[in-house]
Amino acid sequence: MVRQPNITSIQSPVMSRTDSIAPGTTGGLMPSTGVPWQRRLELIVDAMRELSIHTDPQAMVQAYRQRMRDFFEPHAQISLSRRGLRRPQLRITRSSTWTEEINPWAEPHRLPLVEGGILCEFIYGERPVLLNDFQFDPTDPAADYLRDFHSLVAIPHFDEGQSLNMVVHLRRDAGAFAEEQFPETVLSSNLFGRVTRNLVMRGQLADAYTQLDHELKAVEAIQKSLLPSSLPPIPGVRMAVDYRTSARAGGDYYDFFPLPDNRWGILVADVSGHGTPAAVVMSITHSIAHEYPGPPTPPGDMLAFVNHRLTGRYAALAGTFVTAFYGIYDPAQRTLTYASAGHNPPRLRRAADRSIHAVNGVGSLPLGVLPDSKYEQETLHLGRGDLLLFYTDGVTETFSADHDMFGTDRLDAILAGHAGLPTDLIDAIFSAISDFSRQAPAADDRTVVVMESL
Repeated sequence: MVRQPNITSIQSPVMSRTDSIAPGTTGGLMPSTGVPWQRRLELIVDAMRELSIHTDPQAMVQAYRQRMRDFFEPHAQISLSRRGLRRPQLRITRSSTWTEEINPWAEPHRLPLVEGGILCEFIYGERPVLLNDFQFDPTDPAADYLRDFHSLVAIPHFDEGQSLNMVVHLRRDAGAFAEEQFPETVLSSNLFGRVTRNLVMRGQLADAYTQLDHELKAVEAIQKSLLPSSLPPIPGVRMAVDYRTSARAGGDYYDFFPLPDNRWGILVADVSGHGTPAAVVMSITHSIAHEYPGPPTPPGDMLAFVNHRLTGRYAALAGTFVTAFYGIYDPAQRTLTYASAGHNPPRLRRAADRSIHAVNGVGSLPLGVLPDSKYEQETLHLGRGDLLLFYTDGVTETFSADHDMFGTDRLDAILAGHAGLPTDLIDAIFSAISDFSRQAPAADDRTVVVMESL
């Protein structure tokens, strides 16, 4: 069990000789100095190699203490911490006198609390201390850890300019530690302290990333639940869709709305930015679109409704906007009546001559910019075999390693050469993007919707 002091307040003044390094002695910080330097170097290299393998700070500290016994042989060792405490409080985080090892990062509640005394003066004094004539004070709050020792070194470990941790080495004999090696010992001890601290922070960062990834998976699942679970059964039309986020969740949005007379609304939108903030705005846009009173038609009115709600209710989203293309397809007339809010115009391939065109003619500001924006609309007539390709700018704004942009010309070339199903066209587009970017991670979300008139 851990031996904890029963006294929790200062009971005696701290000896003034702790304010300076003791005079010259005949002892040594490294009792193994008689070992040839080649052997010492070999031991150090072996130790550093072993320590570099560890990912757990507790295991690394234990390995370090074991290895350093070849060089530094105190009769007792104490580790102190004042993190999160105020003078005169400190915690003892390790002691060679304990019969049970405590992990100070995993079990901080088990660490003994000490108030005042010589250890308090050491760690709050923020100076290395070497005492070769240390006089034990039986009334000290940490008396159980200091009894019967006559040589002491206290090495502060600095973090953000403060001595937040400290290592104390003790020997029973007087004059046990040499001044000449003390500066190097302080240096090496602090370097190891920094390595340990960095390893702790790396573990904390990994835990934070794990928690964040868990939360992002939940966001991803929620976002996917907002997207259509299947493609609409539009008469005389063959469709395919693919949506790929650049992170766990994204800001692209596509949707289908059943309308009277077998007509269907087709919405493709893109929130500026990507990741979780864009996913939140995407969810808001989805909610507003489904709030539309009655069937969402005509297209211009639908976009105006979403825009008004975005700018009116969510002014805090300043700087975020949504581009959108909304069209209503009438299979009886083979027409697409559409409006655009700053979105990339879909690409149209005519079956008659395999020519490629941009679906132009209307356009306005993105959603969420001005509350009273108007959205004009146009009507496009489709022939049998015509292809419409809706997409977000993550497709065309993919960059190569040479900073060349994929662009609409490459997209049109794929569309012009396509001879298979809509799903085949989507596969060809994403394969070309992957080859173009050399499989680099996507910097933005990518959505492709293909509609073929049969």
